[in-house]
Amino acid sequence: MPSSIVISDTSSLIVLTKIGQIDLLPKLYAQIITTPEIIIEFGNPLPDWIQVINVQNLDLKKSLELQLDLGEASAIASAHEIPNSTLILDDLKGRKVAKLLKMKFTGTLGVLARAKSEGLIPWLKPVIDRLLETNFRISDQLIEELLKKYGEFHN
Repeated sequence: MPSSIVISDTSSLIVLTKIGQIDLLPKLYAQIITTPEIIIEFGNPLPDWIQVINVQNLDLKKSLELQLDLGEASAIASAHEIPNSTLILDDLKGRKVAKLLKMKFTGTLGVLARAKSEGLIPWLKPVIDRLLETNFRISDQLIEELLKKYGEFHN
């Protein structure tokens, strides 16, 4: 059952599209939001179930843009404005800023792990293998931990 509101940054939308898993988002989350800045970075039409909103607090967005790219700044500023939302962020610098602002966040791997937990994907390993064929960077240790957690790791 979908729950909560998520605000997605560009990287997760790109990667989930590349690996054919973008349709997991509306199955996992009640509302998926992004910003016009992220649409520009994405560069292709997005599914119509993604809601596009403009950031209201332009001062916050501008200050975030001093440290982050436009998409991440707009995603974080949007999440700041929407109570109880979760950011989907993969970029380490963006995650550090979100943590400093005490925001809830996950990443593409977190989305995939949740999909596995909820039975939306039968196996995580083939999806992670497709993920590794993109320019997505992930440590072998994190892959091993995730696969062990879901009983898919074999030496």
